[in-house]
Amino acid sequence: MANPVTELLLPAATDRFILLANHVLQSASAATERLKPHAGRVLRIEVDNWRVPLPPPPPLALRITPAGLFEAAAAAGAAEPEADLRLRVDAGHPLEAARRVATGELPPLQIEGDVALASDMNWVVANVRWDIAADIERVFGPLVAGGLSQVGDKLAATARTLAQGAASVWRKP
Repeated sequence: MANPVTELLLPAATDRFILLANHVLQSASAATERLKPHAGRVLRIEVDNWRVPLPPPPPLALRITPAGLFEAAAAAGAAEPEADLRLRVDAGHPLEAARRVATGELPPLQIEGDVALASDMNWVVANVRWDIAADIERVFGPLVAGGLSQVGDKLAATARTLAQGAASVWRKP
């Protein structure tokens, strides 16, 4: 039996994720230029080895648009198209994955599918970053953005330290 809360939240969360991904892509014209030749192709992101006591995130299928952005690959209730590229994120060691993400690395991934699309997606993931400070400045002005940026930097540094420490403790027998 489907959970009505999940049925309401999942499409909204997916839409917000796609909006954020497109916002970040639009700030890097080189990224959208790399993705434009792949228009119509489908990227599927899956999470394997989920060990958190919450339901695992469902697979996410994204279609690349002619503008080099993303859209949901299937309408609500429609069959999902076959993926041209499948990314499987290994969530079996969440602290190690968090440490890697905190240090700017990718979590463990398994990639299957089209080699050219995989190469361009790898470039996008490796080279495109969200400039949160610039977005905050546009909304709140430079004074507030500067303060929030400093707080964010300190929180990120603390999170990196905690993730690295937890990962090193986790690895010890």
